[in-house]
This record gives sequence, structure tokens and C-alpha cells, in this order.
Amino acid sequence: MAQIFPKWTNDTPKMGAAGSVVGGAFLTFALWYWGSPMFTDVGYKPVQPIPYSHELHAGRLGMDCRYCHAYVERGPHAGVPATQTCMNCHLQVKPYSSKLTPLRESWASGKSVHWIRIHKMPDYVYFDHSAHMGFGVGDKRAAIGCEFCHGRIDQAEVVKQVQPLSMSWCIDCHNDPTPNIRPVEMITKMGWTPDAEWPAKAAEIAKTLVPPGSLSRVKQVDASGHPITVAASGCNGCHR
Repeated sequence: MAQIFPKWTNDTPKMGAAGSVVGGAFLTFALWYWGSPMFTDVGYKPVQPIPYSHELHAGRLGMDCRYCHAYVERGPHAGVPATQTCMNCHLQVKPYSSKLTPLRESWASGKSVHWIRIHKMPDYVYFDHSAHMGFGVGDKRAAIGCEFCHGRIDQAEVVKQVQPLSMSWCIDCHNDPTPNIRPVEMITKMGWTPDAEWPAKAAEIAKTLVPPGSLSRVKQVDASGHPITVAASGCNGCHR
């Protein structure tokens, strides 16, 4: 009796096993890369209700970030400017511009402009802007500049997300914040470059910090080999 299936079908289980391995590896890579914040979040650039140019305001006009984001040094949220803040200038500057129609309507009605939030941490993560805008004591006081997380805002006609804001990205900085530390007075300075003495001082400041999520601090042990638990470190620093 003639064979119904060709001889090569005997190798089907082997081919299926090999395909499962290759397919599983590809699926793992796909989820790791295309499902990561680096791919899904970086570059997010929604259309805002008013075409506000940071390149004009923060760049060419040199406005300080804190004029609009007034709470960045005082609380968890940086805040968005109230209509009053915008109208402080635009009652006189371009008061009839068609691009500012939503702003004038907000001013007349008392209803807030519905700005679309770009940088957002998950609801289960506690993030405090003020804790990053000033830390340390006395001559060992420093900050993380706006530019590190938000990029060159002074060059952005339209703001977009430039960092993944992922857990691994945060922990990388918490484990070694030295390269990202700058003097407090340089918080909003775009394109700031440290002088020759600053890296050594930043390293000294970093030694005094115990940032939440610092794995290197969590893994410390005493002379007897017992783990040292630091209240500000570990998962509960951000996941409260």
C-alpha cells in the first residue's frame, strides 16, 4: 500500500519544536522592545488646545520654567499655568491672535483650558517633583535639572516625551545620580555644562543621598553580615 504522507513529515515534531523555540524567542523580544515605554511612550506628542511654543517662550524670550509650572519646587506636581498666568502677558501681547481664541474664551467663561498631559507616571507610583528640585544640606545642596527628564524644552516648538519614565530608567538614576546632579540655581538652565570641579562635588553629594528605589543602598550589610534596611530605600519609596 502506498504511503499517504511523504517521508519528510516524520520530522514534523522536530520542526514544530524548533519553530516554537524561534517563535517564543521572537515573541519575547517583541514584548520586551515594542511593548516597552522606550517604544510606546517616547515621542508622544499630542495636539494641544492652544499651539504653545516652548521654543519661543522658554527659548527666545528666556522665560523661567517656574513662571508657568509654579509648584515644581513646592509639591509633587509641577502644575500647568492657569488662564490668569497666560493673560498676564496676553492681555497686551497679541490680544487678538486667532491662535489664542481658546485662551480668551477660557478667560471670559472661567473654564480652564484643557491642556493634554504628556509626562505621566502610573497611578501606583508616587513621584514628587519637589524632592528632585532640591536635596542635600548647606553647601552639599543640589538638584536634578528639568532638562534631564524633559529634554531641551527651550528648543521644542511642540513638547514631546523624550525619556521612557520607566521603572528601570528611574532606578538607573537612583543607583547612580552623580551624572545628573547640578547646582540648585541651575535647575532650569538649558544646555548647562559643569565646570571641572563640579563632578567631584556631585559625587560627594550623591554619597549623602538615599533615594527611593536605590538597589545598591538596599543591599548593604553590616559587619556581621546582616542586611541594613534604610527606610527611604526599596519598593515602598515609590510604591506607597
